[in-house]
Amino acid sequence: MNSLPLLLFVVTTLAAIGADSVPTFQGSIERLDPALDALIAPGAKIEVLASGFNWSEGPVWRDGGIVFSDVPENTVFGWKEGDTAAKVVLKPSGSLSNDGQGSNGLAVDAQGRLILCQHGERRVARLEKDGSFTSLADNFEGKRFNSPNDLAIGTDGTIYFTDPPYGLKGGKADLDFHGVYAVHPSKPNVVTLLVRDVKWPNGIALSPDQKTMYLAVSDKDDTRIMAYGLADGTAKGGRVVFNAQPLKSVERKGGCDGMKVDTNGNIWTTGPGGVLIIDKNGKHLGNILTGQATANCAFGGADRDTLYITADMFLLRVKTLAKGL
Repeated sequence: MNSLPLLLFVVTTLAAIGADSVPTFQGSIERLDPALDALIAPGAKIEVLASGFNWSEGPVWRDGGIVFSDVPENTVFGWKEGDTAAKVVLKPSGSLSNDGQGSNGLAVDAQGRLILCQHGERRVARLEKDGSFTSLADNFEGKRFNSPNDLAIGTDGTIYFTDPPYGLKGGKADLDFHGVYAVHPSKPNVVTLLVRDVKWPNGIALSPDQKTMYLAVSDKDDTRIMAYGLADGTAKGGRVVFNAQPLKSVERKGGCDGMKVDTNGNIWTTGPGGVLIIDKNGKHLGNILTGQATANCAFGGADRDTLYITADMFLLRVKTLAKGL
């Protein structure tokens, strides 16, 4: 950690939405370990693809482009190469009555269907071809979820998701804990509780071999990355992989939120300052500094070697040498 960080700055203005002009953006790539050069090439830049969102979240690659949530606006936007602005893909996205919070985390199943954490409806749902939603998980033991936040889909189709109360916005919680759950689409609402003793579970991801579940904890007083062993439908042995709390400062906003894992098991998690890149042993390799409270990230592109980042009002991307799962 004694090496001098290499800061690569870029200001770009590729596209805007909901703003008279694209605000100036300054970002940097901070190299804390030489191993980062194998994941992000020296000279790589941060690009601004779109701007002007209320709170961008939950990106996922789908149909040749990136789609993502704007939670307060109850909207899913999409952006593809060549677009001059992000476009509305789905509205309403998470509150069908339009009086609540929209979708947050998004994923795509093996059939290419969009799976959404719907804050307003307090459920995980699937978007069907006719535009209707199928509820996959909306309660645990008869009690409504808080507000499903983020999700990851296993190779067997199992959906793992977190349920902090961020999306309640003053509403009454039915559950007195913040759970992490699993559900299989073939058995909707047959929900397994995996973790119940963590406050503010947020982002979630699986290791390449599907044997480890990673959990980003956005607790303002103890933001961190946890790891659990997955076996026989249970999660065991929660341990701290990386403690991000010491990184928080006035300049580096945010906590551990959304996360993804690449094919070599490296963890790309949003955290204080932007996106933190951590190897599978918990070594901090570097940061993609956005200067914003940064919500989530996702790999995309034809070779899944581009990282898309939702950072407050911005949609960003960075070309990587890593490949997403």
